[in-house]
Amino acid sequence: MLIWLADWLQQFDTGFRVFSYLTLRAILSTLTALLIAVIIGPKMIRWLQRMQIGQTIRDDGPESHLAKSGTPTMGGLLILAAIVSSVLLWSDLTNRYVWVTLFVLVSFGAIGFVDDYRKVIRKDAKGLIARWKYFWQSVIAIAVAFYLYSSQQNPAETALLLPFFKDVMPQMGMLFMVVTYFVIVGTSNAVNLTDGLDGLAIVPVILVAGAFAIFAYVTGNINFSAYLHIPYLPLTSELVIVCTAIVGAGLGFLWFNTYPAQVFMGDVGSLALGGTLGILAVLVRQEIVLFIMGGIFVVETLSVILQVGSFKLRGKRIFRMAPIHHHYELKGWPEPRVIVRFWIISLMLVLVGLATLKLR
Repeated sequence: MLIWLADWLQQFDTGFRVFSYLTLRAILSTLTALLIAVIIGPKMIRWLQRMQIGQTIRDDGPESHLAKSGTPTMGGLLILAAIVSSVLLWSDLTNRYVWVTLFVLVSFGAIGFVDDYRKVIRKDAKGLIARWKYFWQSVIAIAVAFYLYSSQQNPAETALLLPFFKDVMPQMGMLFMVVTYFVIVGTSNAVNLTDGLDGLAIVPVILVAGAFAIFAYVTGNINFSAYLHIPYLPLTSELVIVCTAIVGAGLGFLWFNTYPAQVFMGDVGSLALGGTLGILAVLVRQEIVLFIMGGIFVVETLSVILQVGSFKLRGKRIFRMAPIHHHYELKGWPEPRVIVRFWIISLMLVLVGLATLKLR
């Protein structure tokens, strides 16, 4: 939005041309989202407390979590507000990739909001029934996948980019829609499962989003893409603004979510952020790299799958509790130790993912 104003003001002062630079807008997007989150945060927390929108803690989990009962949740609304506001202010709104990403963010956030609303306000422990949650996630993901497939303007938009190989980019055809569906829905639920400790999910989200800002920048730059042997997709450059807005909003939320948390993001935040990371991976053609960089999300999800499968097949549990971060808590690790160690692992995985740009 402001880019249009800057274009108009250039007729009076050419200095406004600086706002057309992607790097400057990326910085401003980060700072805008961060400031919005930090400024609005205290007011939202007080409002959530006043409305008695507090987290219900399971009594079969770590005993240390019982003290968190009543902590305001649905703080993901703060993240979404900061991201959307920043993106609308600093991105080129004629770019369809920006709108696709915002659509996934807001629609998955709406699903999470309904789930949180039923759990916290209606006191329905089940929230939104799982099959309905997956149904609406599937509807949205399939609609987005079909739109991207039918509106493609470059064969590279539906090619599978393999890390570490510069000349291997097989065309997926209609399989692209299947991959897109699983990446969006899978990542959304994986982030949701990871969101179980103070700040545990938001930092990996910030790190992966920051890495995707780099991927979006080089993929949307004809010189860098040629040098790195990756497809040139000009529309991805504006996704830098989306990624940096996620980074800023995430840092702002972390200000209140760090241990001991003053607010939890709830499903409205985790489902939305996960789905957004998924669509970003699809748009910059880095689905496999997302699997690497989001390794924490993958391990958390696998721990649940293995735990449930083992109990149903053998009647035995593999972990003391799933997702796996609770397993380490029950082993005696203090919550901050679990959180920071998972952050460190996430940082290392993101660096490995970034290394795939050059190691081809």
